[in-house]
Amino acid sequence: MEKFPSDFVWGYATASYQIEGAANEGGRGPSIWDTFCKVPGNIRDGSNGDIATDSYHRYKEDVALLKSYGVRAYRFSLSWSRIIPLGGRQDPVNQEGVAFYRSLIEELLKNDITPYVTLYHWDLPQGLHDRYGGWLNKEEIVQDYVNYAKICFTAFGDLVQNWITHNEPWCVSCLGYQKGVFAPGHKSNTEPWIVAHNLILAHAFTVKLYRDDFKAVQKGQIGITLDFHWPIPYDETPENVEAVKRATDFKLGEFADPIYKGYYPARVKAVIGDRLPEFTAEELAVVKGSSDFFGFNTYTSQIIQDGGDDETNGYVKVGHTRADGTQLGTEAHCSWLQSYPPGFRSLLNYLWKTYEKPIYVTENGFAVKNENVLPLEGVVLDTDRIDYFDGYANAMLQAVVEDGVPVKGYFGWSLLDNFEWADGYETRFGVTYVDYKTQKRTPKQSSQFLKKVCVAHPVFVPLDPHTFISLQWFPEHIAA
Repeated sequence: MEKFPSDFVWGYATASYQIEGAANEGGRGPSIWDTFCKVPGNIRDGSNGDIATDSYHRYKEDVALLKSYGVRAYRFSLSWSRIIPLGGRQDPVNQEGVAFYRSLIEELLKNDITPYVTLYHWDLPQGLHDRYGGWLNKEEIVQDYVNYAKICFTAFGDLVQNWITHNEPWCVSCLGYQKGVFAPGHKSNTEPWIVAHNLILAHAFTVKLYRDDFKAVQKGQIGITLDFHWPIPYDETPENVEAVKRATDFKLGEFADPIYKGYYPARVKAVIGDRLPEFTAEELAVVKGSSDFFGFNTYTSQIIQDGGDDETNGYVKVGHTRADGTQLGTEAHCSWLQSYPPGFRSLLNYLWKTYEKPIYVTENGFAVKNENVLPLEGVVLDTDRIDYFDGYANAMLQAVVEDGVPVKGYFGWSLLDNFEWADGYETRFGVTYVDYKTQKRTPKQSSQFLKKVCVAHPVFVPLDPHTFISLQWFPEHIAA
């Protein structure tokens, strides 16, 4: 009989800019995403997060949905510019914004739902970007971020015991400052490495602050969420096996290795050279070990080949087509995502063996094709999403029970259909269908899947052991 542990945490996740709306209400200041969305061509459908799912006004309805779905945890992010409209340590705090989040947290606790709070999910106050360049200015941004975090720990720490500093710093640095497809829309071959470095420092000094000044009283834990998809070599040629290792170092190791091991990967340093900043000895002492757990977001597996012109992923080609021409799994609405549960199990094993920290899956989900129209009968039978959750839950169960990987929690993405960044509202990841014209919420069939899992703790059918992906490609990363 194989079951998840009774204390395993099940929940759903969202992010402030994607759901809150009320962009000009409650004292909120603009973020870089407000500005980015107003530039024609940046967002696929020309939309923005001004209204989103109107969760600023409907948060009690959303908490009721969480409760009806049977989950006991909710991961959400705070809007820095709703708490400090101009962002800086010398700028006034918006007490109306603080009161809003306090009310949300209290509503969660009243319904026996544990809050998992992310401090930064990409929406930097525009005031800081205008004032000194935002994440490009180490001396200013680290101090301002730590100040923002201190305000949050002080305001909410008596109710919150689970903190996440950054969500997906790779996306912030590479998509925002190298590719230009995310806010603030820069294209550079130097800025992403500066931004990545400063994100790590802001994270680390915030963790130091929490451990030094808050942890003893508040008894919480704090860490970071990184993103990564399991890489599979196109074939067993040395070039493609090496490409997998390089892709891993550039996407994951760039952040995980300094935080958990105390150094940047050698492969990254070899390619980036002096464009990669160095930590001082004092900084490195703060950075190393600056996460109580390993939080990560993952959605798919990828076929990796040597080559390509993208420096930020280690000059590799990424796809889902095997050497024999077959696809990895069910295709999603977005081209970068296919369902492949065995890769999830392998990734969980890799993270545990490499970084030796308990794991929280802070995002995992599936965007079903052509889900934009709600059927007249008001029922969304999202079979592909249900199959995805089923397969990934099974893979996670095998990692926990058979492989001994200490996975502590799982957060499905997402509670609601919402503003999916550069995709706008065309891509839907929610287990709740949102009619953006009326804001009516309609539970999809997938909303009942995790309810069955986290309430009943059912026994899952083990995956075929032959589908487990070996870690043989990563011998130098894995602890003995």
